[in-house]
Amino acid sequence: MKQLPLLGSQMSETLSLGQEARRLEEKYAPRMREELRLGRLVSYVGNRDVPLLRLYRYKEAFAFQLVEEFLDRFDAKPEDYVFDPFCGMGTTLLAASQRGIPAIGVDRLPLAAFIARTLPLFFEIPPGQLKTIFAQLLSLVPQTPPASVAMDVAIMRVAFPEEILDRLRRWKAAIDTLDSPQREVFQLLFFSILEPCSHTSKDGQFLRMRRARKTARPEEVLARQVLEAEKDLLHIRALGWKAPSPGSWTVILGDTRDLSSVPFLRPPTIVITSPPYANRYDYTRIYSLELCFHFVRNFDELRALRHSLLRSHIEARLGPSEAPPHPAVQEIVEILRKRRDQLNNPKIPDMLTSYFVDMRQAIREWQRVLAPGARIALVVDDVRFEGYMLPVDLILSEMADAEGFQTTEIIIARYKGNSSQQMGRFGRVPVRESVVVWRKPT
Repeated sequence: MKQLPLLGSQMSETLSLGQEARRLEEKYAPRMREELRLGRLVSYVGNRDVPLLRLYRYKEAFAFQLVEEFLDRFDAKPEDYVFDPFCGMGTTLLAASQRGIPAIGVDRLPLAAFIARTLPLFFEIPPGQLKTIFAQLLSLVPQTPPASVAMDVAIMRVAFPEEILDRLRRWKAAIDTLDSPQREVFQLLFFSILEPCSHTSKDGQFLRMRRARKTARPEEVLARQVLEAEKDLLHIRALGWKAPSPGSWTVILGDTRDLSSVPFLRPPTIVITSPPYANRYDYTRIYSLELCFHFVRNFDELRALRHSLLRSHIEARLGPSEAPPHPAVQEIVEILRKRRDQLNNPKIPDMLTSYFVDMRQAIREWQRVLAPGARIALVVDDVRFEGYMLPVDLILSEMADAEGFQTTEIIIARYKGNSSQQMGRFGRVPVRESVVVWRKPT
């Protein structure tokens, strides 16, 4: 088997694998293989031409085709039951629905759950109706009082020119007067225009200010989105896509760390998902504009939401009795705590600890609710801090094995670079983005 770059000649003196990480590399080497053609499918780029999914840039999503790929590999049939415990915008649910397979998704981010719930509503909209409603809204907006939004959140006070913000608030209020499903469809299209109407840009882990960037006028960019949506309404009909049958598409605003209240039809047999990566991503910051326009009323609610998410961000709060749940995590956390002054954020060790505590709890819940013989495809990303590589794919696999799953294969989809700061200090050594495949024994 081809030796992995992390263990090959590229390793410099400044790049290190801890002893536990090396043990994991050796343990799982027989089950690891490259399949780099999947590289373009583990990101949102693969959805740019997929109807409905292309209407909102949920940048953490994987591609529709990736779900189709693993439904084929798992020999999925209508008798199966698909579960996505981090469902995001609903890519897995949409792919399953077009094969007549019932599916259920859970997500803690209200924006994600909203988008996933809204996608099937597009099937209820006849072609041409969105253009008609847009024209009606356009005449209504000037007389509509601005909607209330979370203006005490700092980004909202600087993201938009004053005139644009006022116009957006009026559009939001006008859209809220619509009946369902037109209301939800237009709300989704509205959320998709907030970034181009602002001085912000979703960039990596952050929503960055681009003060020199020209902002778009809401009615102009929304008009274009309506036309794109109209194209998709025709496209899904040309493809022969069918509306999901009643009860076959369920989205729960909930937490995969506690699935006790999720109304599963029966024990799920297939999981295709991707958790937040352990790389400081804070979804409440990346999607703060959308959240502040609809899902939270003030900064306190935004902060409470942030602390309720899976702890992949640096504001993660570590409980007094919580400790690294795996030896490789413990090893890197101890190293990083000794180098706390050199880290670009001293909270990284706590973030890594809490992230893996949360993922262990999620894995335990999956073991509890899944059917015997259930198969899991999990897209994950390794991480690197202060020159030390943390093999997230292997750590999660060993944790899953300890909870009663069997790791059948670890498919390396692509190798990713690091930040320029990391590469400047520690060299250009890539990290893996992998699809780990687990099975619950029968």
